[in-house]
Amino acid sequence: MRAVCDADRAEVLMAAGLTRQGGEMLRQAAEAYGSKGQRQRQGEAELVLASHLVATDPAEAERVARSALGWFEEARAPGLALRARAVAFEAAVIAGADPSEDGEALAGPLEEQGLSWPAVRVRIQARLARIRSAGNAGLPTRRASGRVIGPVPPDAPIDVRLLEREHRAELAVVAGRPVAGLRELRAGLDDFHLWQSSFGSLDLQTNVTGHGRTLAKRGLELAVESGETEVLFEWSERARMLASRVQPVRPPSDPQLVADLAELRSEVTPERETELREQIRQRAWRVKGSGQVSEPISLADLRERIGEHALVAYVMAAGRLVAIVVTADGATRIDLGDQAALRSLLGGLLPDLDVAASDLPGALGAAVRGDLAARLQRLAELLVAPILEQVGDRAVVLTPSAVLAAVPWTLLPGFTGRPVTVAQSATAWLARADTPLRTASAGFVAGPRVMRAADEVAQSATAWSDAHTLTGADATATAVSTLAAEVDVLHLAAHGHHSADNPLFSGLELADGTWFGYDIDGLAAVPDVVLLSACEVGRSNVRWGEELIGLVSAWLHAGARAVIASPAVVADEAAYDVFSRLHGALAKGLAPAEALAESLPAATADAPPAPFVCFS
Repeated sequence: MRAVCDADRAEVLMAAGLTRQGGEMLRQAAEAYGSKGQRQRQGEAELVLASHLVATDPAEAERVARSALGWFEEARAPGLALRARAVAFEAAVIAGADPSEDGEALAGPLEEQGLSWPAVRVRIQARLARIRSAGNAGLPTRRASGRVIGPVPPDAPIDVRLLEREHRAELAVVAGRPVAGLRELRAGLDDFHLWQSSFGSLDLQTNVTGHGRTLAKRGLELAVESGETEVLFEWSERARMLASRVQPVRPPSDPQLVADLAELRSEVTPERETELREQIRQRAWRVKGSGQVSEPISLADLRERIGEHALVAYVMAAGRLVAIVVTADGATRIDLGDQAALRSLLGGLLPDLDVAASDLPGALGAAVRGDLAARLQRLAELLVAPILEQVGDRAVVLTPSAVLAAVPWTLLPGFTGRPVTVAQSATAWLARADTPLRTASAGFVAGPRVMRAADEVAQSATAWSDAHTLTGADATATAVSTLAAEVDVLHLAAHGHHSADNPLFSGLELADGTWFGYDIDGLAAVPDVVLLSACEVGRSNVRWGEELIGLVSAWLHAGARAVIASPAVVADEAAYDVFSRLHGALAKGLAPAEALAESLPAATADAPPAPFVCFS
C-alpha cells in the first residue's frame, strides 16, 4: 500500500516537472513491488517513470520502458506491453535514435484500446522521425513528412497540442516556409502560456516550462538560421519568458503556510523537516494563477523606449553564440562564435570565484585571484569586446542565455565601472521601468554569525536620515517581514544558502532560523530595491534550458524593481567596502545599477573580488 501511494504521489510530482523527486519515488515503488514478486505492478511503476522521462532523458526513458515491457510480457499483460512499446518508441525518436518499431503500426492498436492520445503522440512522433531521418540522409523531406495530423481538439492534453504544433512547424519548414513554421511555434507557445497562467506558484510555473521548451528551442534555431535580427530578438524574448510571461498574483494570506514556515525555522527532526517542506510546496501550488500573459515587446518598440541604454541579448542556439545589440539608433546582430569556446571558460568559474573570496595567504591568494582575473579577461574578450563599438559609453541592460547565469558581469573588463543590469527579459525590464523608483527610506538587517554584519549595516545606515535597523535577537523572520513591507530599500547582511533541490527554500539566516523564498511571496508589500549581502543567494537554478529560479527570482516575482546580489561567495571585508559606498550613491538618488558601478572595484590579484550584480 505504501508503494501504491508513493507511485501516485510520484506521478503528480513528475507531471509538475519535479522529475528527480518523482523519479526517485517511482524507482523505490518499483523495487518494492519487485521484492514482493509483483511484476506487473513493478512494470506499471516503471512505465509511469519512463513516460515522464521522455522529455528530459529520452535514452533513460527508452531503457526503463523496455524493462517495463519485459515485466508485462512475463505477466502476460499485452495491453500494458503495448503502452510500454509506444513509450519506448517515443523516447527513441526524441533521443535521435532509429526506433525499432513502426510508429504508425503501433497507433492503431492503441486506439483500439481507447488510448487515443498516446496513439496521436506516437503517430506524430513517427512522422517527425521520418522528416529528421530524411533530412539527415540528404533525401527529399517533403515526401517523408506526410500530412498534418489533426487538428487536435482544444481539450486535448497540453503535450499533445504542443506536439501537433511542432509537427505543423516542421511540415512548413520542409516545404520551404520557415516563416509559417515560426508562426506555428508561436501559436503553440501562446497556447502553452495560457495553460501555464492557471498556476500562481512561481515554483510550479517554472517547473512546467519543460512543456514549452522544445518549441522555444526550435524557434531560436530557426531565428538564428533566418539571419533576421528582428526575428532573432523576438525569439530571444520568447525563450527568456517561458515563465515570466505569466502575470504574477499576490497570494492570499495563508495562516497555515505561515505556521509551517515558522515551524521549519525551529529545531525539527529530519523526518518532520521533509514533511514540512512538502506541505509548504503543495500549499503554494494551490494558489490560483492570474490567467493573464504578457506579450513580448517588439524590437521597434524597444528602440523607441530604450533611451540612453544599450540592450544586449546573448542567444545560444544551433551551436552558435550570437549577441543582439539594441540602441535607439538601431539593432545589430554579432556572431560571437561556437558555443564550445564559451563552455570551456564557464567550466570552473563559480569555484574560482568562491576560492578567490577565501582568506588565502599572500602568494597563494595572489595566484588564485590572478588566475580568476585572467579567466574574466578571456570571458570579456569573447562576450564584451565584440559589442563595445555598438554599445559606446551607454549603460547596459543584459538578457543573457541561462547558461551564463553564473557570470559576474560587473567584473568583466569593458563592463567594469559601467552601469550594468541583468534583466529577465527586455519586456520585464521596461515594465519595471514604467514607474519612478522609490528610494526615500531604507531598512537594514544584520543576521547572526556574520563577522562584520553589524558594522556593515551600521556604516551603511549613516547614508540615510531615518534608517531602520534590526540586529541581534531583534532580527527575526516576523520583524524582517514587517520591515520589508515598510521601506523602499532593504539591505540584508546575513549568511545565505542556495537550495538546488528547491530554490525557493534558499534563504537567509536570521535570529530565529532561515527566512525562505516562500516567505518573500507572503509579504504584504516589497521594497523597490533589495540588497543581499550574503554568499550564494544570487545563484539560480537553470530549469528547462532558459528559465532561472532562485532567491533573486523570488524577489522579482514578488514585485521588487532591482535586486543586488552575488552568484558566488563574497569576503566579509569586500562586502563591507562595497555596500558602504553603495548606500551613499543610492541616497544621492542614483539608480541601483549606477550606484553599484560607482562602488565596485575591478577584479585584481591584490584583493578578493566583489562579484555583485544588479538584477531586474
